[in-house]
Amino acid sequence: MVARILSACVMGLEVYPVLVEATVRRHKENMTIVGLPDTAVRESRERVFSALISSHVSIPLEQLVINLSPADIRKEGALFDLPIALVALASFGFIPEHSLECVVAVGELGLDGSIRGIKGTLVLIDELRQKGYSTFFIPYANRHEADIFHDINIYAVQHLSQVFYHLRGDQSLDRYTPERTDFHFDEYERDMVDVRGHMFAKRALEVAAAGGHNVLMIGAPGSGKTLLASRLPTILPPMSKEEAIETTRIYSVAGRLNGRGLIQTRPFRSPHHTISSVGLAGGGSTPRPGEISLAHNGVLFLDEFPEFPRSVIEVLRQPMEEGKISIVRSSFTTTFPARFMLVASMNPCPCGYLGSVVRPCRCTPGQIRRYMNRISGPILDRIDIFLEIPALTPAELAEQTETELSSVIRQRVCEARQRQMHRYQNESFHNNANIPLRFVEKYCEAEPSALHYLMHMCSEYGWSPRVFHRMLRVSRTLADLESSERIRERHIQEALLYRQQEPSRTFMKRFM
Repeated sequence: MVARILSACVMGLEVYPVLVEATVRRHKENMTIVGLPDTAVRESRERVFSALISSHVSIPLEQLVINLSPADIRKEGALFDLPIALVALASFGFIPEHSLECVVAVGELGLDGSIRGIKGTLVLIDELRQKGYSTFFIPYANRHEADIFHDINIYAVQHLSQVFYHLRGDQSLDRYTPERTDFHFDEYERDMVDVRGHMFAKRALEVAAAGGHNVLMIGAPGSGKTLLASRLPTILPPMSKEEAIETTRIYSVAGRLNGRGLIQTRPFRSPHHTISSVGLAGGGSTPRPGEISLAHNGVLFLDEFPEFPRSVIEVLRQPMEEGKISIVRSSFTTTFPARFMLVASMNPCPCGYLGSVVRPCRCTPGQIRRYMNRISGPILDRIDIFLEIPALTPAELAEQTETELSSVIRQRVCEARQRQMHRYQNESFHNNANIPLRFVEKYCEAEPSALHYLMHMCSEYGWSPRVFHRMLRVSRTLADLESSERIRERHIQEALLYRQQEPSRTFMKRFM
């Protein structure tokens, strides 16, 4: 007699159904688990045994053979504890075998029979639901990850005994009812109105938000770079439900939801410069999303940009171009989405006071050149907007000037994004920053005089073709903010202002 129940394992964002089988073999001395289990799965014997005892069930587990099928996929983690306990109960007749048909169960067991949370519950339910499964037993701690599913039977359970009595027919469990069924934009606690002065920088960030462009800010310590960057998400368009689900899937797999349901505000990730390339890009023996994937549909802020190791910075190349990162292992390959806005900040020199009127710079030209060379040309080419952020004087800080709320700026940004969504409705991309090269000429139509002016400036400054096309994309965003169908010369001129503050040009202005 073989008892069966369906479970699953999650690798990256991929879900692999796993059939958990159990049969009784008399006169055995040890419980056997086969099917390529890792250490955590093999140790489930002790957790399951103690959990059953706590549920007032005594079973000779040493007579069981547990098979996890298919056998060629490595099974990792403690999420198989609950299905192993259920097939053990069915094998000895404590619950009817037919009660496990078309049922999916996942969960880690505590020694007292409690069911603990796991990673990837949202992804697991979503994938198996599409394969036709409609009944799920999940940990109570992960219940909010199921808030978006209304067409299936979900039971959020806290203890093994609850599942045992439900399947035996003694005491029925209530289906989980989502506590929050609406989808709405959560306002941020921060606001752009907190930023005094810096009107040019605010305008540049509005342009960046409207088109999804990457930004590098250069300024002395305390000039307001971090303050500006932290307010950027507050002027981005609200996430759509599809974007919210995409982002929540990533956080679910990473185990970063902490009991939350659907993420409804755009992420803002700010890793320290000591982060490794694996921490930034993702990976590990069991691939997990890194910071660039956790920033998907949001902002990745890299403060003190040149202080990051060169190898870590270069990891950004592929995701900045393709919007995804691929993690390759010997047995499989997984891909994490990574469509984010990069916002980086740096000092103009090692001491931070090059060009400052407050404090003299003590760095030599050689030290400054080496400092700036820590960021490669290909990375700089992938940044659309460069901003010099001057330190404000006490008089400027004390000045009472009217500044716009984030909600006002966000309204203009949303209108520009709507124009882009309409323009690219039949394409795979949805904002100006992500226009593929082959579509730039089609969608970035410029007046002849504007195009001639841009070509002349690119030739004069020696900019690469990549920079030329990025400036066209920025100009397209500026035109969208003005509701202009074509790129005009004033749009090109403003885009040039954002490019002429590139770090290498800052160095040349000071010393050449």
